[in-house]
Amino acid sequence: MPTTTGERMLSPRLILWLFIVYCLIPLCTYADSAPSTSPIAFFDTEPILPIPPATGLDAAKIALGQRLFHDVRLSQHQARSCATCHRVDHGGDDGRPRSLAAGDRLYPRNTPTIFNVALNTRYNWDGNQRTLEATSEAALLSPDKMAANWSGLLAKLKSTADDVAAFKAIYREEPSREHVLDALVAYQRSLLTPNSRFDQYLRGRRDALTEAEKQGYQLFKAYGCAACHQGVNAGGNMFQKFGIVPTDKPPRDHDADDPGRFAITGMARDQRVFRVPSLRNVGVTAPYYHDGRVDTLAGAVDLMARRQLGKVLVSKEVELIVQFLHTLTGTYQGKVLSQTPPPSPPQTQKDTSS
Repeated sequence: MPTTTGERMLSPRLILWLFIVYCLIPLCTYADSAPSTSPIAFFDTEPILPIPPATGLDAAKIALGQRLFHDVRLSQHQARSCATCHRVDHGGDDGRPRSLAAGDRLYPRNTPTIFNVALNTRYNWDGNQRTLEATSEAALLSPDKMAANWSGLLAKLKSTADDVAAFKAIYREEPSREHVLDALVAYQRSLLTPNSRFDQYLRGRRDALTEAEKQGYQLFKAYGCAACHQGVNAGGNMFQKFGIVPTDKPPRDHDADDPGRFAITGMARDQRVFRVPSLRNVGVTAPYYHDGRVDTLAGAVDLMARRQLGKVLVSKEVELIVQFLHTLTGTYQGKVLSQTPPPSPPQTQKDTSS
């Protein structure tokens, strides 16, 4: 059923139909033939596509954007940068269940990874932004995030000779709102993580995955996970209601307080609807879901099966799917991504969602 904004949201009936189709895939495909190293790509027949390399980007803009991304002066109190919540030295997130907002308060939602963000079609958990430029500006001005204002931010940049020179070298002008956003977006577009083992497999290197990982991928498709997690980013391009299948368990913590996309559209059918996250690098971006409610990938798979598909998976099935999901971990600057360390000390800050 399409939303009022024209974005895709799968209805329970369509999910059931896709599930039935996937179930028709012979499970005997688990027993692959002898591993092949034949360089014959077959990704055009698969629901997930390999990440292409970043091309056609301006190196000077990327360098300036990287500098701004890590610059605490872009925040009002010069206490945080974009990299505070999006650590590109690890998984591109902050490792917290829920983000740490400005003023050491807890934000209601989990920080999504910044890696491969350019492959999404909507941004943030509720899809309230359509472009990276708008998303970046909203983060800079949000009182819960950078809490900046353009006059103050630009004054800081214009007061430093190195900053002025860097902007003039690229834009032939002093720092401006448009140029700051352009540089930040150029950097974010460069944050792709190609060459995961699964991408190598899709491109024809059949021995890039173990037999167990291949079995996990077949289960991933057979249970209909690929209905929502597909495309080059294995998700990130549609909306879905969280918790299609009813549960007798009481809502946990602030579970019932987050209306999801309803806060944007005001439509009753958008209650508890969220953007489907990308599964790229999901093995290194714990904890999971919009509120960070699950600490482990196995727990996330189990919860999705129960709440979205109405299925109870046996532990072996969960284990195999988890093994497959770890093959989606890509590389950045030649290194395989790693899990963002959990915050220390434990969170004791005031909750902004109450």
